Amino acid sequence: MEALNHRVNTYIDSWMGPRDPRVRGWLLLDNYIPTFTFSMMYLLIVWMGPKYMKNRQPYSCRALLVPYNLFLTLLSLYMFYELVMSVYQGGYNFFCQNTHSGGEADNRMINVLWWYYFSKLIEFMDTFFFILRKNNHQITFLHVYHHATMLNIWWFVMNWVPCGHSYFGATFNSFIHVLMYSYYGLSAVPAIRPYLWWKKYITQGQLVQFVLTMFQTSCAVVWPCGFPMGWLYFQITYMITLITLFTNFYIQTYKRHAGSRKTDLANGSINGHTNGVTSSEKVRYRKPRAD
Repeated sequence: MEALNHRVNTYIDSWMGPRDPRVRGWLLLDNYIPTFTFSMMYLLIVWMGPKYMKNRQPYSCRALLVPYNLFLTLLSLYMFYELVMSVYQGGYNFFCQNTHSGGEADNRMINVLWWYYFSKLIEFMDTFFFILRKNNHQITFLHVYHHATMLNIWWFVMNWVPCGHSYFGATFNSFIHVLMYSYYGLSAVPAIRPYLWWKKYITQGQLVQFVLTMFQTSCAVVWPCGFPMGWLYFQITYMITLITLFTNFYIQTYKRHAGSRKTDLANGSINGHTNGVTSSEKVRYRKPRAD
């Protein structure tokens, strides 16, 4: 295994150049194979899970959903706070910030961005809950694409550009996830669900996030400061794919099928995510299987 890791690392480094030494030895970052393996296992479960559950009763998972979403809400809040404070401490420039000019704030930024990278592994559980609850209609291309790519992208970010201009998208995304996972957790409690009102604005916030991230990334292209150009072009391209997919989701969900999906949306569907309980699940869970 060590020989394989060495060969893969040598190949990647030949394309990407020298890594940032500040993350050497950090959990999961020295070798790409673990991150790639987790991603392949995720895709395998996405493919095999619904087949396994096809003739089985769905699990409710309600006892797990509340603490799971509470944990991710608190983790996202912690990351958002640390990212904002790191930006403030280092005097980060909105238009362009290289990876070695923030002093001690750069180290603080790297620490919290590692947690951001690791949170993308934890968020695979979103999909696993869909499978266990037989919410297969929620496992869309958008959902799988977003989850599977983010973990891999952030492995590369952490090894080559773990601070500097990488901060903006993670900061905005952490804030959106505070709203999103708090909504998920609360929507798993039937008595609270009717009082939740910010569902629609989460998707709007995500679209705003992608547009602003693309704009902020483009600023570093126009007014360069030493942040690697290849990363900026990749970020812009990736944001375009997310804007396209999320816009399509938003139109399909809130415009074209507003009437036919009104009941389902009222019970917690966001971006192909539903960690609450939909009306169809209420029917399925009349005789729930014990979990």
